[in-house]
Amino acid sequence: MQLFEQMKIAVDAMGGDFAPGVVIEGLADAIPDHPDCIFVLVGHQEKIAFYLDKYGLSGHPQIEVVHAQTVCEMSELSATALRGKKDCPITVCARLLKEKSVDAMVTPGHTGATVAATKVLVRNLPGVDRAALAASMPSQTGRFLLVDAGATPDSTSLNLVQYALMGNIYAQYLFNVERPKVGLLSVGGEDVKGNELTKETFKLLEKLPINFIGNVEADTAFEGDVDVVVADGFVGNVLLKGAEGLARSTMVWLKRVLKKNIFRLMWALLAQNAFRELKAYGASDVIGGAPLLGINGICIIGHGSSNPLAVKNAIRVAAECVRFNLNGKILAALDECSDVALKQTEK
Repeated sequence: MQLFEQMKIAVDAMGGDFAPGVVIEGLADAIPDHPDCIFVLVGHQEKIAFYLDKYGLSGHPQIEVVHAQTVCEMSELSATALRGKKDCPITVCARLLKEKSVDAMVTPGHTGATVAATKVLVRNLPGVDRAALAASMPSQTGRFLLVDAGATPDSTSLNLVQYALMGNIYAQYLFNVERPKVGLLSVGGEDVKGNELTKETFKLLEKLPINFIGNVEADTAFEGDVDVVVADGFVGNVLLKGAEGLARSTMVWLKRVLKKNIFRLMWALLAQNAFRELKAYGASDVIGGAPLLGINGICIIGHGSSNPLAVKNAIRVAAECVRFNLNGKILAALDECSDVALKQTEK
């Protein structure tokens, strides 16, 4: 593990649905836990100043402010934001990461714009063709990583091999497991099932020195028998959004049936703490954010609806990934498996 006398983390103050107030409140909660960190707050200086004063952070020795005039709206196309808004916080954070002015960046903003900005400015690690978003998902026994959860919609089998290696390294840190169980998302457990992409990927994953357990179906992924689920970004994002939508709908259905008569309602009131715990299984605020694996720097992307706790935890994840030397370990894994993982790497 690397030791840092002082770490710098760029924070996108304008990202997400409730910025900048929520972001700065989350930063205020995070600062006491990171006395060795300097936080570079990127966003509109005047808007930031109001909330810095509100949360008692004006002139704080651990905070630097970098002005960014424009904002990347969640509804904008990634390419539009990258080309037309070169002074938006996401682009400025990526530029700071490229210049090594900061050790990591955190944004609860536009995922597509973040992927585009880091791809163009920060670039990928040597030997990595495409970045992958590693989302932590709930299972019956704990959690699992979904890699890729939406960074790269169109992937090759070599991309998926690299996702598996990167996800394996991140899962070692996240779950404190020496040999995480890695599965390939497909439509059946047998290696002959799936499309051409999954069939070819299956053959390659068998050659890696990882704990590859074979194909995993979408329903069994949530049963707790796998630590890393590998998928292309299109399929992975469909699984992620489907799970989020089902979780929200389940709570709506539950409230509806519990309100049908007074006896159910009384039981629900007695069990309200249990319902809070149930809701927490899928809560993203405790996780904080997902790392964008494969870029030449640490980038944590939070949910657009992030609350202060989510921002605080995204900052924690960024600092821990730097201390864990995540990218150094990924490079070592790629080098060890270069005959498989780097065979068709783009130049």
